[in-house]
Amino acid sequence: MEEVETTKALTINGSPREKGNTAGMLSAAEEELRRAGIEVERVSLANVDIRPCTACEACHKSEWSCPIEDDAIRVLKKMVEADAILIGSPVYFGGVTAQLKALFDRSAIPYQGSELRDKIGGALSCGGARQGGQEMTVTQIIVFFMTHDMQVANTGDGAYGAMGVADGEGDIADDEEGLSSARNLGQRTAQLLTRSKA
Repeated sequence: MEEVETTKALTINGSPREKGNTAGMLSAAEEELRRAGIEVERVSLANVDIRPCTACEACHKSEWSCPIEDDAIRVLKKMVEADAILIGSPVYFGGVTAQLKALFDRSAIPYQGSELRDKIGGALSCGGARQGGQEMTVTQIIVFFMTHDMQVANTGDGAYGAMGVADGEGDIADDEEGLSSARNLGQRTAQLLTRSKA
């Protein structure tokens, strides 16, 4: 019997809190991906050690080479193995968290072989006010996708990505607009995955 190839999505929670509001938005998107039959795995940067790039350029000289002994290569390999990558971050001073930026910078490792090219990427962000920097944070994630020549999914209604409002712990549960945008992003990502596999 012929083995059916599984479509995989990786979600990355860039928050230093494993179970915060960003995680709530990712869960809404993940639910739609699973509903479409897509296998989903989540990586929370709260639980991994990813240190800043030191610009030693070892990865330019040898494939998958980096002298920093941390979790970056393990997470980056999960990204390479996935068909789609959804990345969420809370707004920290108008942009992504330091943890997520460190991962972006260390992605110079798979960049050398264009190993993320043509994968589908989707961005999510959560801030303390409706115009609290979410769009700038989402844009920063999208720039990461574009740098790797990935395809960018939006929410299907013209918004660049999913954006939620949550000022206190668990407040995302009360932001139906934000959760709806996350569900829409999950649905749109699933649609693009289906087309790419056809």
